[in-house]
Amino acid sequence: MSDRTIIDWPAWTASAPGRYVLDWEQAQLDSVVSNVFGYHALQLGLPQLDALRENRMPSRALVLDAASGASAPFTYPPRRRQGDVAGLPGLAGVDGRYAPAARTTLWCDLLDLPFEAQSVDLLVMPHTLEFTRDPHRLLREAERVLMPEGQLVILGFNSLSLWGARQSFGKMTGRPFVPAAQDLIAFNRIKDWLKLLGFELERGRFGCYRPPLARENWLTRFAFMEAAGDRWWPIFGAAYMVTAVKRVRGMRLVGAIKAKKPVLAPGLAPAATHKTPNPRI
Repeated sequence: MSDRTIIDWPAWTASAPGRYVLDWEQAQLDSVVSNVFGYHALQLGLPQLDALRENRMPSRALVLDAASGASAPFTYPPRRRQGDVAGLPGLAGVDGRYAPAARTTLWCDLLDLPFEAQSVDLLVMPHTLEFTRDPHRLLREAERVLMPEGQLVILGFNSLSLWGARQSFGKMTGRPFVPAAQDLIAFNRIKDWLKLLGFELERGRFGCYRPPLARENWLTRFAFMEAAGDRWWPIFGAAYMVTAVKRVRGMRLVGAIKAKKPVLAPGLAPAATHKTPNPRI
């Protein structure tokens, strides 16, 4: 592990705990994004994780900035003429060095995304909130660019876990355990922020219940804690994934409108009938 205040992602993902967490997150993302359909899908930050590899949208891109956890040595490529790339207009820079095959890397300020409002169907933020200076503003940008009924997927480290406790202690001593430029954000706080922005929480899942150990052999010894933690203390997993759907007030998806027959007013009937008795003959 590095002795710097902030650990860069490439160094951490090459370590045993880094591979352990990313393997769990990759498996969760593969099962979630495969069932999301549309046209535009974006991953904000963390090129070491291919969040969209199981998604089948025709336009998928990786969006990075200097603070998104991509890598400490990463620098912005030279600015190019703005234009349409991968169907999304107004990009500040385009580069293919860090994106997976058949994907594009877009360089811009994540707090000021250069995309039109309601233009993205799926937005994945793997640990992006932990590297931005203003997580509230980043979530507002996500809400702005997502289409109605668009999906937002957030991954992060759980502050209410053994990993979160070691991270807090490590930052005080100058030896953090996980790479995060800002404080870890609790799962409940993420839920509150999403509700305030009009998102509807679809699912939340915790994982990685082994203790925060740096050596792979020790992590292997505590493999039994995966099943036990998922059953007995699920909210104390080291990592979490949140999936939310953008809801627009007053909008409702309906099927084909069926023509209704006009209802005729019922005829008025007398309250009582009076019969004239037959005359006697």
